[in-house]
Amino acid sequence: MRIGIVCPYSWDVPGGVQFHIRDLAEHLIRRGHEVSVLAPADDDTPLPDYVVSAGRAVPVPYNGSVARLNFGFLSAARVRRWLHDGRFDVIHIHEPASPSLGLLSCWAAQGPIVATFHTSNPRSRAMIAAYPILQPALEKISARIAVSEYARRTLVEHLGGDAVVIPNGVDVDFFARAEPRPEWQGTDEAPVIGFIGRIDEPRKGLPVVMRALPAILAKRPGTRLLVAGRGDEEEAVETLPAALRGQVEFLGMVSDEDKARLLRSVDLYLAPNTGGESFGIILVEAMSAGAPVLASDLDAFRQVLDGGRAGELFPVEDAEALADAALRLLADPGRLAALSTTGSRHVRRFDWSCVGAEILSVYEMVTDGAGSVATDERTGLRARLGLARD
Repeated sequence: MRIGIVCPYSWDVPGGVQFHIRDLAEHLIRRGHEVSVLAPADDDTPLPDYVVSAGRAVPVPYNGSVARLNFGFLSAARVRRWLHDGRFDVIHIHEPASPSLGLLSCWAAQGPIVATFHTSNPRSRAMIAAYPILQPALEKISARIAVSEYARRTLVEHLGGDAVVIPNGVDVDFFARAEPRPEWQGTDEAPVIGFIGRIDEPRKGLPVVMRALPAILAKRPGTRLLVAGRGDEEEAVETLPAALRGQVEFLGMVSDEDKARLLRSVDLYLAPNTGGESFGIILVEAMSAGAPVLASDLDAFRQVLDGGRAGELFPVEDAEALADAALRLLADPGRLAALSTTGSRHVRRFDWSCVGAEILSVYEMVTDGAGSVATDERTGLRARLGLARD
């Protein structure tokens, strides 16, 4: 099958959607399919052979974060060229309602179109106002996927229609096979807790950890916190007493291999996110590596953690509760081992061997008896925006 996948966010700034698309593309290629991914990317960004650049992206505040998106007449022309040259059996558009390549591709294509919705956020006036522009594009979609029940709920409330829920995928064995790094491992007296995420993005929750850390260190002074991610490290610890800052080690951006090794090394993984999460891929990666998980009680996290059976939960933004739960778990090796075992068993549901098969079944459904994807010659970007015809 010839499959075109559209990534709305810049390929050179890693994020959950980009990782999902990368891993899906590589899974499909291993299965013998021909795959091309269209994504925004800076000119000097090294790209895999299967990725086609649609040009540079610009940063736009979106869903409590900053997304790097690509939109405009030049981008629209590149979308149409990619569709024309690809001769795809199906195209898979991620975040088709975002003002980026997904929406442009919906406008430009006709034929079998699958769309995945990743976002979970409250109903917004902006989305309501944009609906008349979005509706003609969304009506072209043959099948809709949501990565969680909460992403599906956002789709229903904002845009109408419905979707099948297929979660994000992970190569479970990649994380399970990783070798721990001795310098990242703890001892009974000096356990190691870990955090991975953009440290300058408050909704990822590192400030909650920093508020909890003094209470943790008061009871277990040897505890170390390892932090992997991009951001201002000095600003991240400015609320922490100077005497405690030596217990925090910043690793910066880490490779996929080192992320897996970090998760295999820590005694407890913290996911203190404060909101805006529709799934929680890092929880799946942590469970794949056998790391016991302590996460904020977001709806999406509760679902990924099987209602709290595959990982423990604490009230969102409650630093005192985080500290209490972390201390209780670190003092109970049996409970940590049980969480690791349960998480490792539960996470198999998210392996690409399962998730990829579900996505392929959707592709097969929409292509059965249908023609290939073609460019829609009736209208272009100018007409969609109420301007002169392209």
